[in-house]
Amino acid sequence: MARQEIHLELVLGKRVYALNGRTVGRIEEARAEMQDGSAFVNEFLIGTYSFFERFSAWEIGRAILGVFGSSIKSGYRVRWDQIDFSNLQHPSLTCEVSDLSPLDMD
Repeated sequence: MARQEIHLELVLGKRVYALNGRTVGRIEEARAEMQDGSAFVNEFLIGTYSFFERFSAWEIGRAILGVFGSSIKSGYRVRWDQIDFSNLQHPSLTCEVSDLSPLDMD
């Protein structure tokens, strides 16, 4: 896959869409590793759980999510190659949601 440079501030908070057009969640965090002095994103965290992980607020998040019910308890680890950023206003998955690694707050 070709190298692609994207300013992270342009995609943080953007909704990510599944292949069927439904929203999977918002991009809350990017995880990167350093290689030869450059940072390369290897995964994104999307969804409700990732928001709380971003702020290291698992306990608070669990309590808040408990109030709203289990329907919003979701989040995924998404490899860099599982998101198509060709349209920065409408990032979309390149795979099925079932292929994503779920986050959980246990």
